Amino acid sequence: MANMQYFDRRRVFMLMLMASAMPTPAMGQETAEPNADTVVVTGSRIRRDPLNDPAPVTILDRADIERSGTSSIGDFLQRLPSNGGGLNSSFNRSGNNGNPPDGGGVGAGSSEIDIRYLGSRRTLVLVDGMRFINGAAASGIPGAVDLNAIPDSMVERIDVLRDGASTIYGSDAVAGVVNIITKTRQKGFIGSAYVGTWGSGRGTTQNYQVNWGNGGSGGPVSLVAGGNFVKQDKIFASGFPTPGATSCDSNCSGTTPNGRFIFTNPLTGKTLALTLKSNPIASPRFDPADPTGANSDFKAFTNSDRYNYVPPNYVLTPQERIGAFVNFSADLGNSVRLLGKVIYNRRTSENQAAPLPVILGPDAGNGNLLDAVSIDATNPYNPFGITLNAGTNGSPANYQRVARRFTENGPRNYRQTVNTMYMGATLDGQFEFGPGTWYWDVNGVYSENNAKQVAHGNVNAANLARAVGPISACTGSCVPLNLFGGEGTITQAMLDYVAFTQRDRSDQTMTDATLNISGPLFRLPAGDVSVAAGYEFREQTGSFTPDPIVAAGLGSDIPAQPSAGRFTVHELYGELNATLFKDLPMLRLLEGSFAARRSDYSTSGAKTVMKAGLNWKPFNDLRLRGTWAQGFRAPSIGELFGTPSRFDGGAVDPCSDFNHSGVSETVRRNCISRGVPANGSYIQSDTTLPVLTGGNRNLRAETSESWIFGGVYSPGFMISSGLASRFSVEVDYYTIRVDDAIASVGADVLLANCANINDPVSCASVTRSASGQVTQIRGLLQNISSLKSAGIDLTLNYRSPQIGSGTIGLTALANYLLEYSVTLPTATGTEKTELQGTQQGGTVYSRIKGLATLDWKSRDYSVAVIARYLGSAREPGFNNSNVPAVTYLDAQIGWNLPFANRNFTLSLGMNNVLATNAPNCLSCAGLNLSDRFTYARISAKF
Repeated sequence: MANMQYFDRRRVFMLMLMASAMPTPAMGQETAEPNADTVVVTGSRIRRDPLNDPAPVTILDRADIERSGTSSIGDFLQRLPSNGGGLNSSFNRSGNNGNPPDGGGVGAGSSEIDIRYLGSRRTLVLVDGMRFINGAAASGIPGAVDLNAIPDSMVERIDVLRDGASTIYGSDAVAGVVNIITKTRQKGFIGSAYVGTWGSGRGTTQNYQVNWGNGGSGGPVSLVAGGNFVKQDKIFASGFPTPGATSCDSNCSGTTPNGRFIFTNPLTGKTLALTLKSNPIASPRFDPADPTGANSDFKAFTNSDRYNYVPPNYVLTPQERIGAFVNFSADLGNSVRLLGKVIYNRRTSENQAAPLPVILGPDAGNGNLLDAVSIDATNPYNPFGITLNAGTNGSPANYQRVARRFTENGPRNYRQTVNTMYMGATLDGQFEFGPGTWYWDVNGVYSENNAKQVAHGNVNAANLARAVGPISACTGSCVPLNLFGGEGTITQAMLDYVAFTQRDRSDQTMTDATLNISGPLFRLPAGDVSVAAGYEFREQTGSFTPDPIVAAGLGSDIPAQPSAGRFTVHELYGELNATLFKDLPMLRLLEGSFAARRSDYSTSGAKTVMKAGLNWKPFNDLRLRGTWAQGFRAPSIGELFGTPSRFDGGAVDPCSDFNHSGVSETVRRNCISRGVPANGSYIQSDTTLPVLTGGNRNLRAETSESWIFGGVYSPGFMISSGLASRFSVEVDYYTIRVDDAIASVGADVLLANCANINDPVSCASVTRSASGQVTQIRGLLQNISSLKSAGIDLTLNYRSPQIGSGTIGLTALANYLLEYSVTLPTATGTEKTELQGTQQGGTVYSRIKGLATLDWKSRDYSVAVIARYLGSAREPGFNNSNVPAVTYLDAQIGWNLPFANRNFTLSLGMNNVLATNAPNCLSCAGLNLSDRFTYARISAKF
């Protein structure tokens, strides 16, 4: 009954929204236009003159987006120096690393924005000032917005607020806010066709858009509608896991098509690590007296036998997006308007990984049935003459692992279909009261998405166990499985029995209702004291349902369990802005602001945050500003309710080969005390280790404190002297500290703390087999860490006066990262790790990043050159090797066709004109494909 009531409530809300989207205004009504001199700017609910906006906001218009040559909002925003990373079309995680600990899944096909390196979950994404629903990718319950779910064609401009704004918008606005402003007024049709390709015709991208608007038509209704179709083709990866390598080393996989067999020799009792000398061998020979001799088809396993898993992966993931939107506004008379918005987006995307590595045995660390599988002596393909016992039937284990890459089953392929629907309605108006005009608005949003994923390449562990078990039990449809004959000996009949197609799904819903009012409360001698206040109610639900075989613990890839959860939140906020002094010497303007918000979550409790700021113009050309802000982020549904899964994290175990690795005697003693064999026989099998991840219902909200001090200098003499038509320099210093940050302690940190200082907390999180191999590291989410990000932003804007037939412009954005640090607890206190200037975990924490655009434009022509700079970094995990700085150059020319009445524009461009190679590093996010990207766009309006 409770589920039915909830279902009905959601549907009623949807019907209310659709009903409100059917305006029936009377003819002849006049449109209630807001005051043209004041607007609501991103970061505040109080209307103000945009020229006096004190917030550090980067405004990016449609021309900026088109000049970048990108075909997705996410790819465009990730060029900004303030961006720290985030998912994009170059991330191909499915099957490669497992599920990250935040419960959000791998986010296949998604694109996100991460400001200040604080993570995409700490950047709030709005559409026209209202929240947008978090993403869906059928592998978890994401806690961040997928920008690929927002149709490109609807974007008018994008405001990026580089300041915390939890007091105005609530949770998640810790690092900043991205506010996507959509097209609400357009006359006639505007369309475009875009085609681009990487070198040699790879990875072709197409983007087709069309919009129509009635331009208001002088009547009471304004309507804009449009759609887009985007298709991006795949590009396969190449090379080896180690950049520049020409053959496999220890970074390649130890699970190979010819197999890797680690077991106890039944004759001598010694541990063997073998693979085939050649393949295929239907019935390989094994001589226990001389396991690698002439009478045996096996040899000792070495790094040269490892498997290069890179080539089957994508370096650019394929996807298609179909999007549509409708924006309308209707004058209802008496200074009241009705606005409505409907957005639909459908994404189909694909990730791919190397064929499944199937690993059996007590050292496997799968966390499922495969760890307990015994390979019976009666299996017709078992060459060793004994049962390889996993030690789960009362007899001691006599093998550690049998690993076989299922190349016969092809690559693991993951295809997602994601549908997103967003509906919003607003009733707003204005009235006169006290010293001026007051504005009010009531807003309702309902949004939902659903994702389905079809994955090929998995194996049913129960069927596999039967197929390698006693031959007497392999009856009916069972086909005995050959794990020992090398590549090509797993037949189609064997695959038909053990393989299955995995089908997962996830969904999220969001219901959001807000009420806002703002206006001048009273007037001081220098100006108004204005206020804004409001209430918000929001409900979010999410669920993830893996394939029933996987949910039963019988998959052979990443384990997963069903997850579901919901929360509600009630919020009140108030904001005040006062003009304290104006038009005085050294006080051309002095404003003070204050805001507070109270949020009460059904899951993580209540939280109050505050913000205060000063905006000072000592003289007309200079504006100085400073803000102090508290912020918070409530745990997401995935973080709260995510069920245990596995993340394969890259880490080096200090206990591996401790007799020859050069570690101290203290490390050696600590390792032995934690179960590592004293004879030093343990050598880590692979650089990826199994980490148990999962949510935690006891999580608290994160809290933050931020300070921003900066200023804007706009010298009037540049304009009066004719040197510029527009010129400004903006500099901001920022520092943000996040406490009680939700995270799991990294596998490398736990292993190091256990080995180096015998930290009991860290050691208790690591499980080893009898041979010393790490079989599980527990990394469940906790409120354990502190994050700090500090730096300096620089923005330069210049536009020349008319020079001949055109003007010259220069825009430059830069960020200098002073500090990015993570503080984690240990048994004796805390440990702080500073990451600025390093590359770790797939993220490059460059000290300096920049983006500059030099352009010339006239009535008929335009030329632009864009430079993107990413500073150098070092890799602490790889002997502090240097990742050199890199600069990419892009260029574009445009032509407004005069013979077509300038209603057609042709643009030709090339990104990475110099074909600059991306720096070598093992896992660098945000670096380009090392190739040119050439594109053409034709735009038309009529």
